[in-house]
Amino acid sequence: MSTRNAELLMAVGMLVFSLGMMWNIHSDGLIIGWVPERGPGAGVWPFWLSLGMALCSVWTLVRWFKGTTAESRNQSPYIDPESLGLVVLSFVLLTAMIFLVKYIGTYLSVALFLGAYMRLIGRHSWSVTLSMMAGSIVFIYFLFEWQLAKYLPKGLPVFEDAFLWIDNFRWEYLM
Repeated sequence: MSTRNAELLMAVGMLVFSLGMMWNIHSDGLIIGWVPERGPGAGVWPFWLSLGMALCSVWTLVRWFKGTTAESRNQSPYIDPESLGLVVLSFVLLTAMIFLVKYIGTYLSVALFLGAYMRLIGRHSWSVTLSMMAGSIVFIYFLFEWQLAKYLPKGLPVFEDAFLWIDNFRWEYLM
């Protein structure tokens, strides 16, 4: 696929997605305007952001048809073969991470994603990789559970029980 075709495909895809979002917001009955004594309705920001995205897509299509940008005239391949491998590997790792959240939770799936990415793409040593994996678990736990009080999915009960033990320790001895 050429860069020119990729730009066209992306503009059309984003336009369809934006129009779909606008239609969904409207059909769900979300209020797009101002609600007296409450402020903006629930659909204000999603609707107007979708409209802005749709207008940008239309503008990209106009420029593509006129050939005014370098990308709209570029016939060279969009992704070279070396980069395609990185894109595919990243897609597979991200898909696996999202799939694993249900089973092993957010913390461990993010750590495994980070570890695989660092070893396979970054070629970092095991010591650096393992320390980053452990650090990511501690950082995400501290940020979301402790500071923001937002509980992330923990996966199967065995993993949830382990984090409940940590929570109990935190509340009993550190608070």
